[in-house]
Parts: sequence; structure tokens; C-alpha cells
Amino acid sequence: MTILIDPVRTHAAATPKRLAVGCAETGRRWTWAELDARIDRSAAWLVARLGATSGARVAVLARNHPLQLVLQIACARAGAIFVPLNWRLALPEIEVLLADADPALLFRDPDFAPPDVPVETHLLADLETLGEPGGTPPPDARCGWDEAMTLLYTSGTSGKPKGVIVTEGNAFWGNANFIFGSLVGHNSVFLCDMPMFHTAGLFAAVRVPILAGGKVWISAGFDPAKTIARIADPALGITHYFSVPQMATTLWQHPDFTPGKFRGLSLYVTGGAPNPRAQVERFARAGIRFSDGFGMSETGSNFAMPVLDEARLIAKAGSCGLPLLAVQPRIVDENGADVTRGEVGELWLRGPSVTPGYWNQPELTAAAFDDGWFRTGDAAMQDAEGFYFLVDRKKDMYISGGENVYPAEVEAVLAELPEVSEAAIVGVPDERWGEVGRAYVIPIEGRSISAETVIAHCTARLARFKVPKSVAITATIPRTASGKVQKHLLRARALEEIEADAN
Repeated sequence: MTILIDPVRTHAAATPKRLAVGCAETGRRWTWAELDARIDRSAAWLVARLGATSGARVAVLARNHPLQLVLQIACARAGAIFVPLNWRLALPEIEVLLADADPALLFRDPDFAPPDVPVETHLLADLETLGEPGGTPPPDARCGWDEAMTLLYTSGTSGKPKGVIVTEGNAFWGNANFIFGSLVGHNSVFLCDMPMFHTAGLFAAVRVPILAGGKVWISAGFDPAKTIARIADPALGITHYFSVPQMATTLWQHPDFTPGKFRGLSLYVTGGAPNPRAQVERFARAGIRFSDGFGMSETGSNFAMPVLDEARLIAKAGSCGLPLLAVQPRIVDENGADVTRGEVGELWLRGPSVTPGYWNQPELTAAAFDDGWFRTGDAAMQDAEGFYFLVDRKKDMYISGGENVYPAEVEAVLAELPEVSEAAIVGVPDERWGEVGRAYVIPIEGRSISAETVIAHCTARLARFKVPKSVAITATIPRTASGKVQKHLLRARALEEIEADAN
């Protein structure tokens, strides 16, 4: 089926002079009509180079910029597949992704060296001049509703990234879910700091306001001081901000931050990792409407809190909320049987926002699904009132003395300590208990904390088997570009440190 939904085309026809997107770095703005014309011109050029409905991949290696939005929608109108790449990866890692995607074209920033692969390369800025003025692609060049329109390479918290296929239908329903759950409308103004090679940046922070007919300011990347100033600037009128929990922590601890600067937001949404209860309460009690949700590259946006009920936001702090319009959830045990409320199991999802699979990996795709249900790999629990709680990534759980320990639960307790900026827990081998926790703690700048204080706090708040056996006070914790802790790297580091101590 050929897609009939093109929000840019629709909004350009209805409100051509209304502002659609702006560059937060330069202040340049595009109206809906200007954005539509630029996309058409780029799409016509793509069709001339690649042919209509070619399915060819078009990669981009660049920092956030409105021209990435132009390129993605131009690919959809030309029947090509948009492939945003993580520019923070090492060049050999980028070359692995390019070998997998096999793009026909690559657009890049001038300060990124071109990878050593045979691909026609252009600067992203070239999109300002490529193609004939007034050029339009043939209408039947569009990619179909159920065809791949974007490949999102996962952030690699567990190792080798995977190319997630996102269809036009997936994108529409994932974005619609976010709109329905997050007070988004045509007067909404988003600020995008999240990287546009990640689903949170490209879809939740950019394509969501585009679908709703709102406006988005796209920044080159997260800079706490600039973010605080932009959210507080009445001239920009930011109503929505999305980040991972670690970015929210950074903003709260920044010397320029005061709660009053964020009270103009209609909603501050976090996702990408479990958000500690203490942090949700901290923002909410400061008068900032602050909501944690849940989504994945593979599934789009899926859960959100009832954001107009401030009392419930605080009472259910730590929850990712309730399922949105176009998603059906289950929590199952190891045998795929539904667990009872209050029990922890793996979260499975089904719905039109869920990916059809992974690029070039049919075996991995088959393993990810069970009779149409997508296995998220996340351990979750549903309470008596139907609210969902992410416990942790299933693979990050470890077993100590026969008991399951979910690091995110311990990390949430560590977040209560006023001296703690960041914390992460991994399981390490132990002769007596099988595995025990090792905590990595970054103190707030200018403050200090001891391992003894950390353990004493955990002992007072947690069952004994959940208390970390060792604590490392550190300056760094490895994270992906989207802010998720790279537990596989942290675990390897822990094993090296334990071995060094033993010798």
C-alpha cells in the first residue's frame, strides 16, 4: 500500500507561512512551505541519482541539523532508505555499519573524515544546492506504508549494533503514540538535543512535532548551559523537552539551573533507561511537569504517565506509565506464560509501531519475535493499578545467593544520595554467592562520598543480597551517545580491576 500520510505536505498546504523547524545554533528558520519545497527538490535529485522506489540506502554522518530532517523525508518521497550513523563511533566501527547498510550515497559534516568505503560522498550542506529549483519527485516514487524508510543502528549497550528497520507505518504509529500521551499539538515547540541517529532524537523529538504540526528547534547536541538558556527563553517558547535520565541529572546539578526556568514547559519527558524515583519526585515537587515513558528503536513510543494528574505523577514516580493507543503489552515468564501483577517478567509488545525486524539478520529477527510478539529484553512489572515499571534490562540481571538482583533498583537507591551524580551497578563473580554487585559512583562536582557511605545507605534501604559488595568511586562511567550505560564495558572493566586487586 502506498502511504497517503505526509505531514509536511499537509501542513505546507494548510499553513504555508507558519514556522516548522529552526536551527538552534544559527537561528535560521524554515516555514512549512520552505521545508516542503526543500524536501521535494532533494527527493527529485535522489530519484535522478538512484531511480524511483530504489530502496537504496542513503547514509548521513553528521551532527544534528534540520537538513537531516530534509534528507530523511526526501528519502521517503524518493523511495530510498535513510540511514543516520552514530558519528561518535570510531572510524572502523562506522565502516562496519556502512558495510552492513551498503549505502549508495553518504552525506557528512566537513569535520568528519570520509570512511574508507566505496560510496559516493557529499557534504550535508550540499542539500542546500543539490537539485533543480522547483524540482519534484514523481508521486509514485514514495516508499510504501509497510516498506523500510529508515535504518536505526542500535546504540550498542550490549555490543555489536543492529540495524532496526523502521517502516512508514511504524514511524506514524510510534509518533502518534507520543502525541497522544504527551500533550502535543500544533502549538507545541520542541527542543531536540538528543542525537538524530537515535530514535529519541529523530522520532520522539523531531518527527513528533512535525506530525502534530508544531515546531522543533534542532540543536547540534546536548550542552547543559545552552539547553537551560533555551528552555528559559520566552522568545523560543519551548514547550516540550525529551532526554535520557542522565541528562536530566546533569541539568539539575548545573549551576545555571533553577526550577523556575523549566516551569514554562508543558512537559519534560524522559526515556531510554529506568528513571530513579528520587529524580522524578525531585522535578515534580519543584513544579516541573516531569514524566517518564518507555520506547525503543524497535517499537517506537509505547508507554506514558497520566501527565495531567500531578499527584499520580508523584505517587507513581519510577513508573513508565500506562500503554499508549497503538500498543499491546504482556509480561511473561521464561516459558512465555503471562505472570501475575506484581511479578517480574520480560516485557513483550505487539502493535503497528513495532519493527518488522533487523536489516540483513533473519535469524536475529526470528529470535526477537514469538508469534508476533516482540521480546524487548526488558524486565518489567505491572502494579495493582495497571502501571508498568521497568525493572532493568533482562540481560543485566545477576543472581546472588540464588536471588535475582536488578541493578536499576540499586541504582535508583543510590540516586537518593545527595552527593551522587551518577551510579551504575554490574554483577561480578563471587566464590561464596555466585555473583555480587559492584557499584561505580561519580560524586557531584565539588563533593565527595566514601564507599562506606554508599554501602551503609544501601544496607538501610535494600535486602542484604542486593547491597553491592564493593564500590568504586570514579570520574567516568561508559555510556552510549544516547546516554545509556554500556554495561558490557563496565563489566569488563570491573573484572580487570578485580583481577588486578587479586594480584
